[in-house]
Amino acid sequence: MQGKGKSIIWPLSSIIFPFLIYELLKGSQKADISVHTPTGHFYIVSIIAALALVVAVAVGYTGQRLRNIKVGFLSLSYVSMAGIFVLHGLSTPGFLMHERHIAGIAAQLSILLAAMWLCLSAASSDHPLVRLLAKWRSWLIPGWVLLLGSLAAFTLARPDLIDKIPLAREPYNWIAACLTGAGCLWTMYRYWTSYRVAQFPLQKAIVYSSGWLLVTQYIIIDGSTWKLSWWFYHGLLLGSMIIMISGLLRQYFSHGNFASSLKVLFQSDPRAWLEACITPSVRALIMTTEVRDAYTAGHNMRVALYALRLAEEMKLTSEQLRAIAQGGVVHDVGKIKVPDSILNKPGKLLPEERKVIELHPVSGYDMCKRLGFLQDELSVIRSHHEKWDGTGYPDRLAGENIPLLARITAVADVYDALTSSRSYRTAMSHEDAMAIIVKDRGVHFDPLCVDIWVRLSQDDASFFLEIADSTGSIKLGKSS
Repeated sequence: MQGKGKSIIWPLSSIIFPFLIYELLKGSQKADISVHTPTGHFYIVSIIAALALVVAVAVGYTGQRLRNIKVGFLSLSYVSMAGIFVLHGLSTPGFLMHERHIAGIAAQLSILLAAMWLCLSAASSDHPLVRLLAKWRSWLIPGWVLLLGSLAAFTLARPDLIDKIPLAREPYNWIAACLTGAGCLWTMYRYWTSYRVAQFPLQKAIVYSSGWLLVTQYIIIDGSTWKLSWWFYHGLLLGSMIIMISGLLRQYFSHGNFASSLKVLFQSDPRAWLEACITPSVRALIMTTEVRDAYTAGHNMRVALYALRLAEEMKLTSEQLRAIAQGGVVHDVGKIKVPDSILNKPGKLLPEERKVIELHPVSGYDMCKRLGFLQDELSVIRSHHEKWDGTGYPDRLAGENIPLLARITAVADVYDALTSSRSYRTAMSHEDAMAIIVKDRGVHFDPLCVDIWVRLSQDDASFFLEIADSTGSIKLGKSS
């Protein structure tokens, strides 16, 4: 955990250091030379922006496979920045067009649109707008790329009309700059507060990346064209994207295993997909939970595998299978906030202690909604302790008001709890655990889920033995 001082200094450093470099460079007549090279600007900016656009689109499709809406929004942010900067390069005066304001408009618009998507990536997954966009997430990237491409084509065809957009003129450039700055600062705050809890590399990377975008916005407004200090913002934009990509790779792919992780990520087998999605960062969250509760070591993975198998028997879609796998593996992450004295107490909990531990689904939900988990995964985390008769927690949902994936996970969760040792009892046999689950059919559990679970236990008994023996061939130890 970062200390209080660092929680203030390090996010601010992403703004202060590049700002100081710019001001020092600008204030030195000897150093701030004029580099008037339209040809260089045309080729360098156009080529780098085009390559960055390809990378940003690839990141977006990876995020879609990871079922993480934040990664999708981050991709759209950098698609906006890279795509509009392609136009910025193409509109270099003296090449394809002669209007001088187009390049400035494109630069301003690229940062404004990037900040807009960054703000959405920083919002919670249960925000109404985020939930609406998540329903169309498979169309967001192609639709947005098509829109940006149409804008570029229209600009090249009718530069006289685009030149009327006042983004490069006062006071409109300052209004756009203030909106961009506010968006970047809010994004930094949201990601930094999340990073202090989860310590995810991508969260920290976005803090620095947003800080550099903020300085870039200032230079666009304040800088003198063709000066070396003006060229500095082009480097900051490229650096901002590199930082984001670096954070993404550190978070979602094991060190030295990028190629194999990416290959598995795009397989259709949900178990292989689950291996790819237990990223080093999520793995650390699970280990933190299980280290504090030694009696549930391997519980998260077993529940995910049990729930996944039951969901397969119920003929759920491939997207639902991925959701239940990913939701199951983090379903108890909220226990991180439960005091050790309660979490590991031998014997029966007091009523006030029971109230504390019953908050863990809400704690896990609040944590994961800020990490980009989609609504299906969030429903597993929040509602896996709800009961069919409405006596569960935290929301006292009943019957089919309980999300289906949570009803499935509830069976897997209780089965694994019963067949695992605890500080106050030894593990039950498979037969005894099944008897309890059957007894609670229509009381605790969805009757359909129980019926299919019983059938599964009869038709594929070896599956239960394999899971119990291995806590998976998917290991939760440190990644290599």
